[in-house]
Amino acid sequence: MSSPPASATSARPALIWTALILVYVLWGSTYLGIRIAVESLPPLASAATRFAAAGLVLAAVLRWRRGPGALRVDRGQLGSAALVGFLLLASGNGLVVLAESGPPGVAVPSGIAALLVATVPLLVVVLRTATGDRPRGWTFAGVTLGFLGLVLLVLPTGGAGAAPLAGALTVVAAATCWSIGSFLSGRLRMPADPFVATVYEMFAGAAALAVLAVGRGELRGFSPAEVTTRSWLALAYLMVAGSLVAFTAYVWLLAHAPISLVATYAYVNPVVAVGLGALLVAEPVTAQVLLGGAVIVAGVALVVSTERPRRPVEGAAVGTAVEPARR
Repeated sequence: MSSPPASATSARPALIWTALILVYVLWGSTYLGIRIAVESLPPLASAATRFAAAGLVLAAVLRWRRGPGALRVDRGQLGSAALVGFLLLASGNGLVVLAESGPPGVAVPSGIAALLVATVPLLVVVLRTATGDRPRGWTFAGVTLGFLGLVLLVLPTGGAGAAPLAGALTVVAAATCWSIGSFLSGRLRMPADPFVATVYEMFAGAAALAVLAVGRGELRGFSPAEVTTRSWLALAYLMVAGSLVAFTAYVWLLAHAPISLVATYAYVNPVVAVGLGALLVAEPVTAQVLLGGAVIVAGVALVVSTERPRRPVEGAAVGTAVEPARR
């Protein structure tokens, strides 16, 4: 076989790092985007709009590139994708959006929300253990360390920058839903193409979020004219950057980069989120946030580095789950 051109060989590392930086920054920034969007937009209704629009764009691109049968799935695959979409987007992302909405002192700062959501890989290990799997000893050490960081982060101290307890518990519930969706996505009969699966997950999540928004009365008295420009821009950013560009980069990375490298998003995203929140909207970064966040990130890093040789499929599932939001 002939050797590939030198330009192609040298371009691959550059493409990998470009895609990785996109995932780092864009997924890490979605928490700040959510906070700005819900300043004047109904929280669950805006999330429903985000995922419906992103799903329609992705479906249109797939049909254009691959033909009329690109989105064909059977009922079992459709049901599995809908269930995972409900857990990841309607329950996981929806609860994060609710936690970040509200007045100061009630809403969870975007950086703290990202740190709490970073516990998803730890919760997946708990689910694996509960269903009979036996992770490694170092994995349990990472889980213990990560949950210690979570306690440190939400421990009431009365100081500025501490996470409101009710909001923090809401984000923990979101992370739990995310973890269950991630866990099931590797065990249900999903559509084989991750892009096709994502389309139906987004549609199911958007439909559920829309029903919940109506049930909460979010659209009662709502006027688009009262929405600020920055909230509209944040929603557009979440649609394009968070739900389309970053996810496409992530799926490309899974096919072209070592899973050990791709999985680093799990402990880089929270750092990006905390930094952006402090820099752009002056979210306080106290000693409690730094300590609790550092312990959580260290625990997640230990779990990811220990598990990645054994569990590339679950790593991919968790990654997909973090976007909605995540990512």
